[in-house]
Amino acid sequence: MWKRPFFIFASALTTALFVGAALAGWVLSAPHPRFGAGDAQVLEQSGDPDRGRIVFAAADCGSCHASPGQMDRLRLGGGLALASPFGTFRVPNISPDPDVGIGRWRTIDLANALLSGVAPSGQHLYPALPYTSYAGMSVDDIRDLMAFLRTLRPVSSRPPDNELAFPFKIRRSIGLWKLLFFHPSPIEPDPERPQDWNRGRYLVEATGHCAECHSSRNAFGAIKASTRFAGGPDQEGLGYIPNLTPDHLARWSAEDIVAMLKTGYTPDLRFVGSSMADVVVNTASLPDSDLAAIATYIKSLPARPTPPPS
Repeated sequence: MWKRPFFIFASALTTALFVGAALAGWVLSAPHPRFGAGDAQVLEQSGDPDRGRIVFAAADCGSCHASPGQMDRLRLGGGLALASPFGTFRVPNISPDPDVGIGRWRTIDLANALLSGVAPSGQHLYPALPYTSYAGMSVDDIRDLMAFLRTLRPVSSRPPDNELAFPFKIRRSIGLWKLLFFHPSPIEPDPERPQDWNRGRYLVEATGHCAECHSSRNAFGAIKASTRFAGGPDQEGLGYIPNLTPDHLARWSAEDIVAMLKTGYTPDLRFVGSSMADVVVNTASLPDSDLAAIATYIKSLPARPTPPPS
């Protein structure tokens, strides 16, 4: 006779534990935008579109968000397919179109997207947008970037939806991923380093998000710290991304790196391929001082061996 009450108690306890775990997961996975409604007016202070054009190029915005199949890198209708182990992401429209683009966004919305990975709707954004690196950007750069984006032509095309399998299509689960792998903080200048090194660090680590491609990733899609800048498999399965540390680039001078970022040619006169060829279109438009700063920082990276194919 005692078995029935015990079974009822065990079932109730199991249900309570399940509900408790679900509630805890819901709370822990909540989006946390960096800026609240009270910050909107401050963030909306006037930005400089000319400086924003440089931020746009440094951040490779056109490489992903330009409409595929045409040559205008400022036609930001989105739609590019990004393959991944988790499914296919479709890059959104970030033109000033008010219906399918970001024409209704405020600067605070762009800041929360880039620095927190949170959309104006309050939903998590997938880290296919490299906010894990953009989180180091300055608010001034985001103001300038928004000022530039607002000068562009609206594009009315609506990109296809993401094609993700369960459970990756559940955006709330990104909150748990962020708890483990997303620890945003601005990049502060190192007073012990020269100005060009600090500028290069900012461009490489934050705006240019170079580690997002030039590193290997774990089973959850997060960068393995031990392989940062050491190269690894292309996330879209299209080859191998080269190592940027002295383990591979020891014979490259800073001038060689600058030349590659301006022309696409390596010291042995080979033209860079894959997505790097598109990146060069952006870096070639940066000021020479920024290219030199990038080279200075890359030459200072600690040597790391290229990880073997998994």
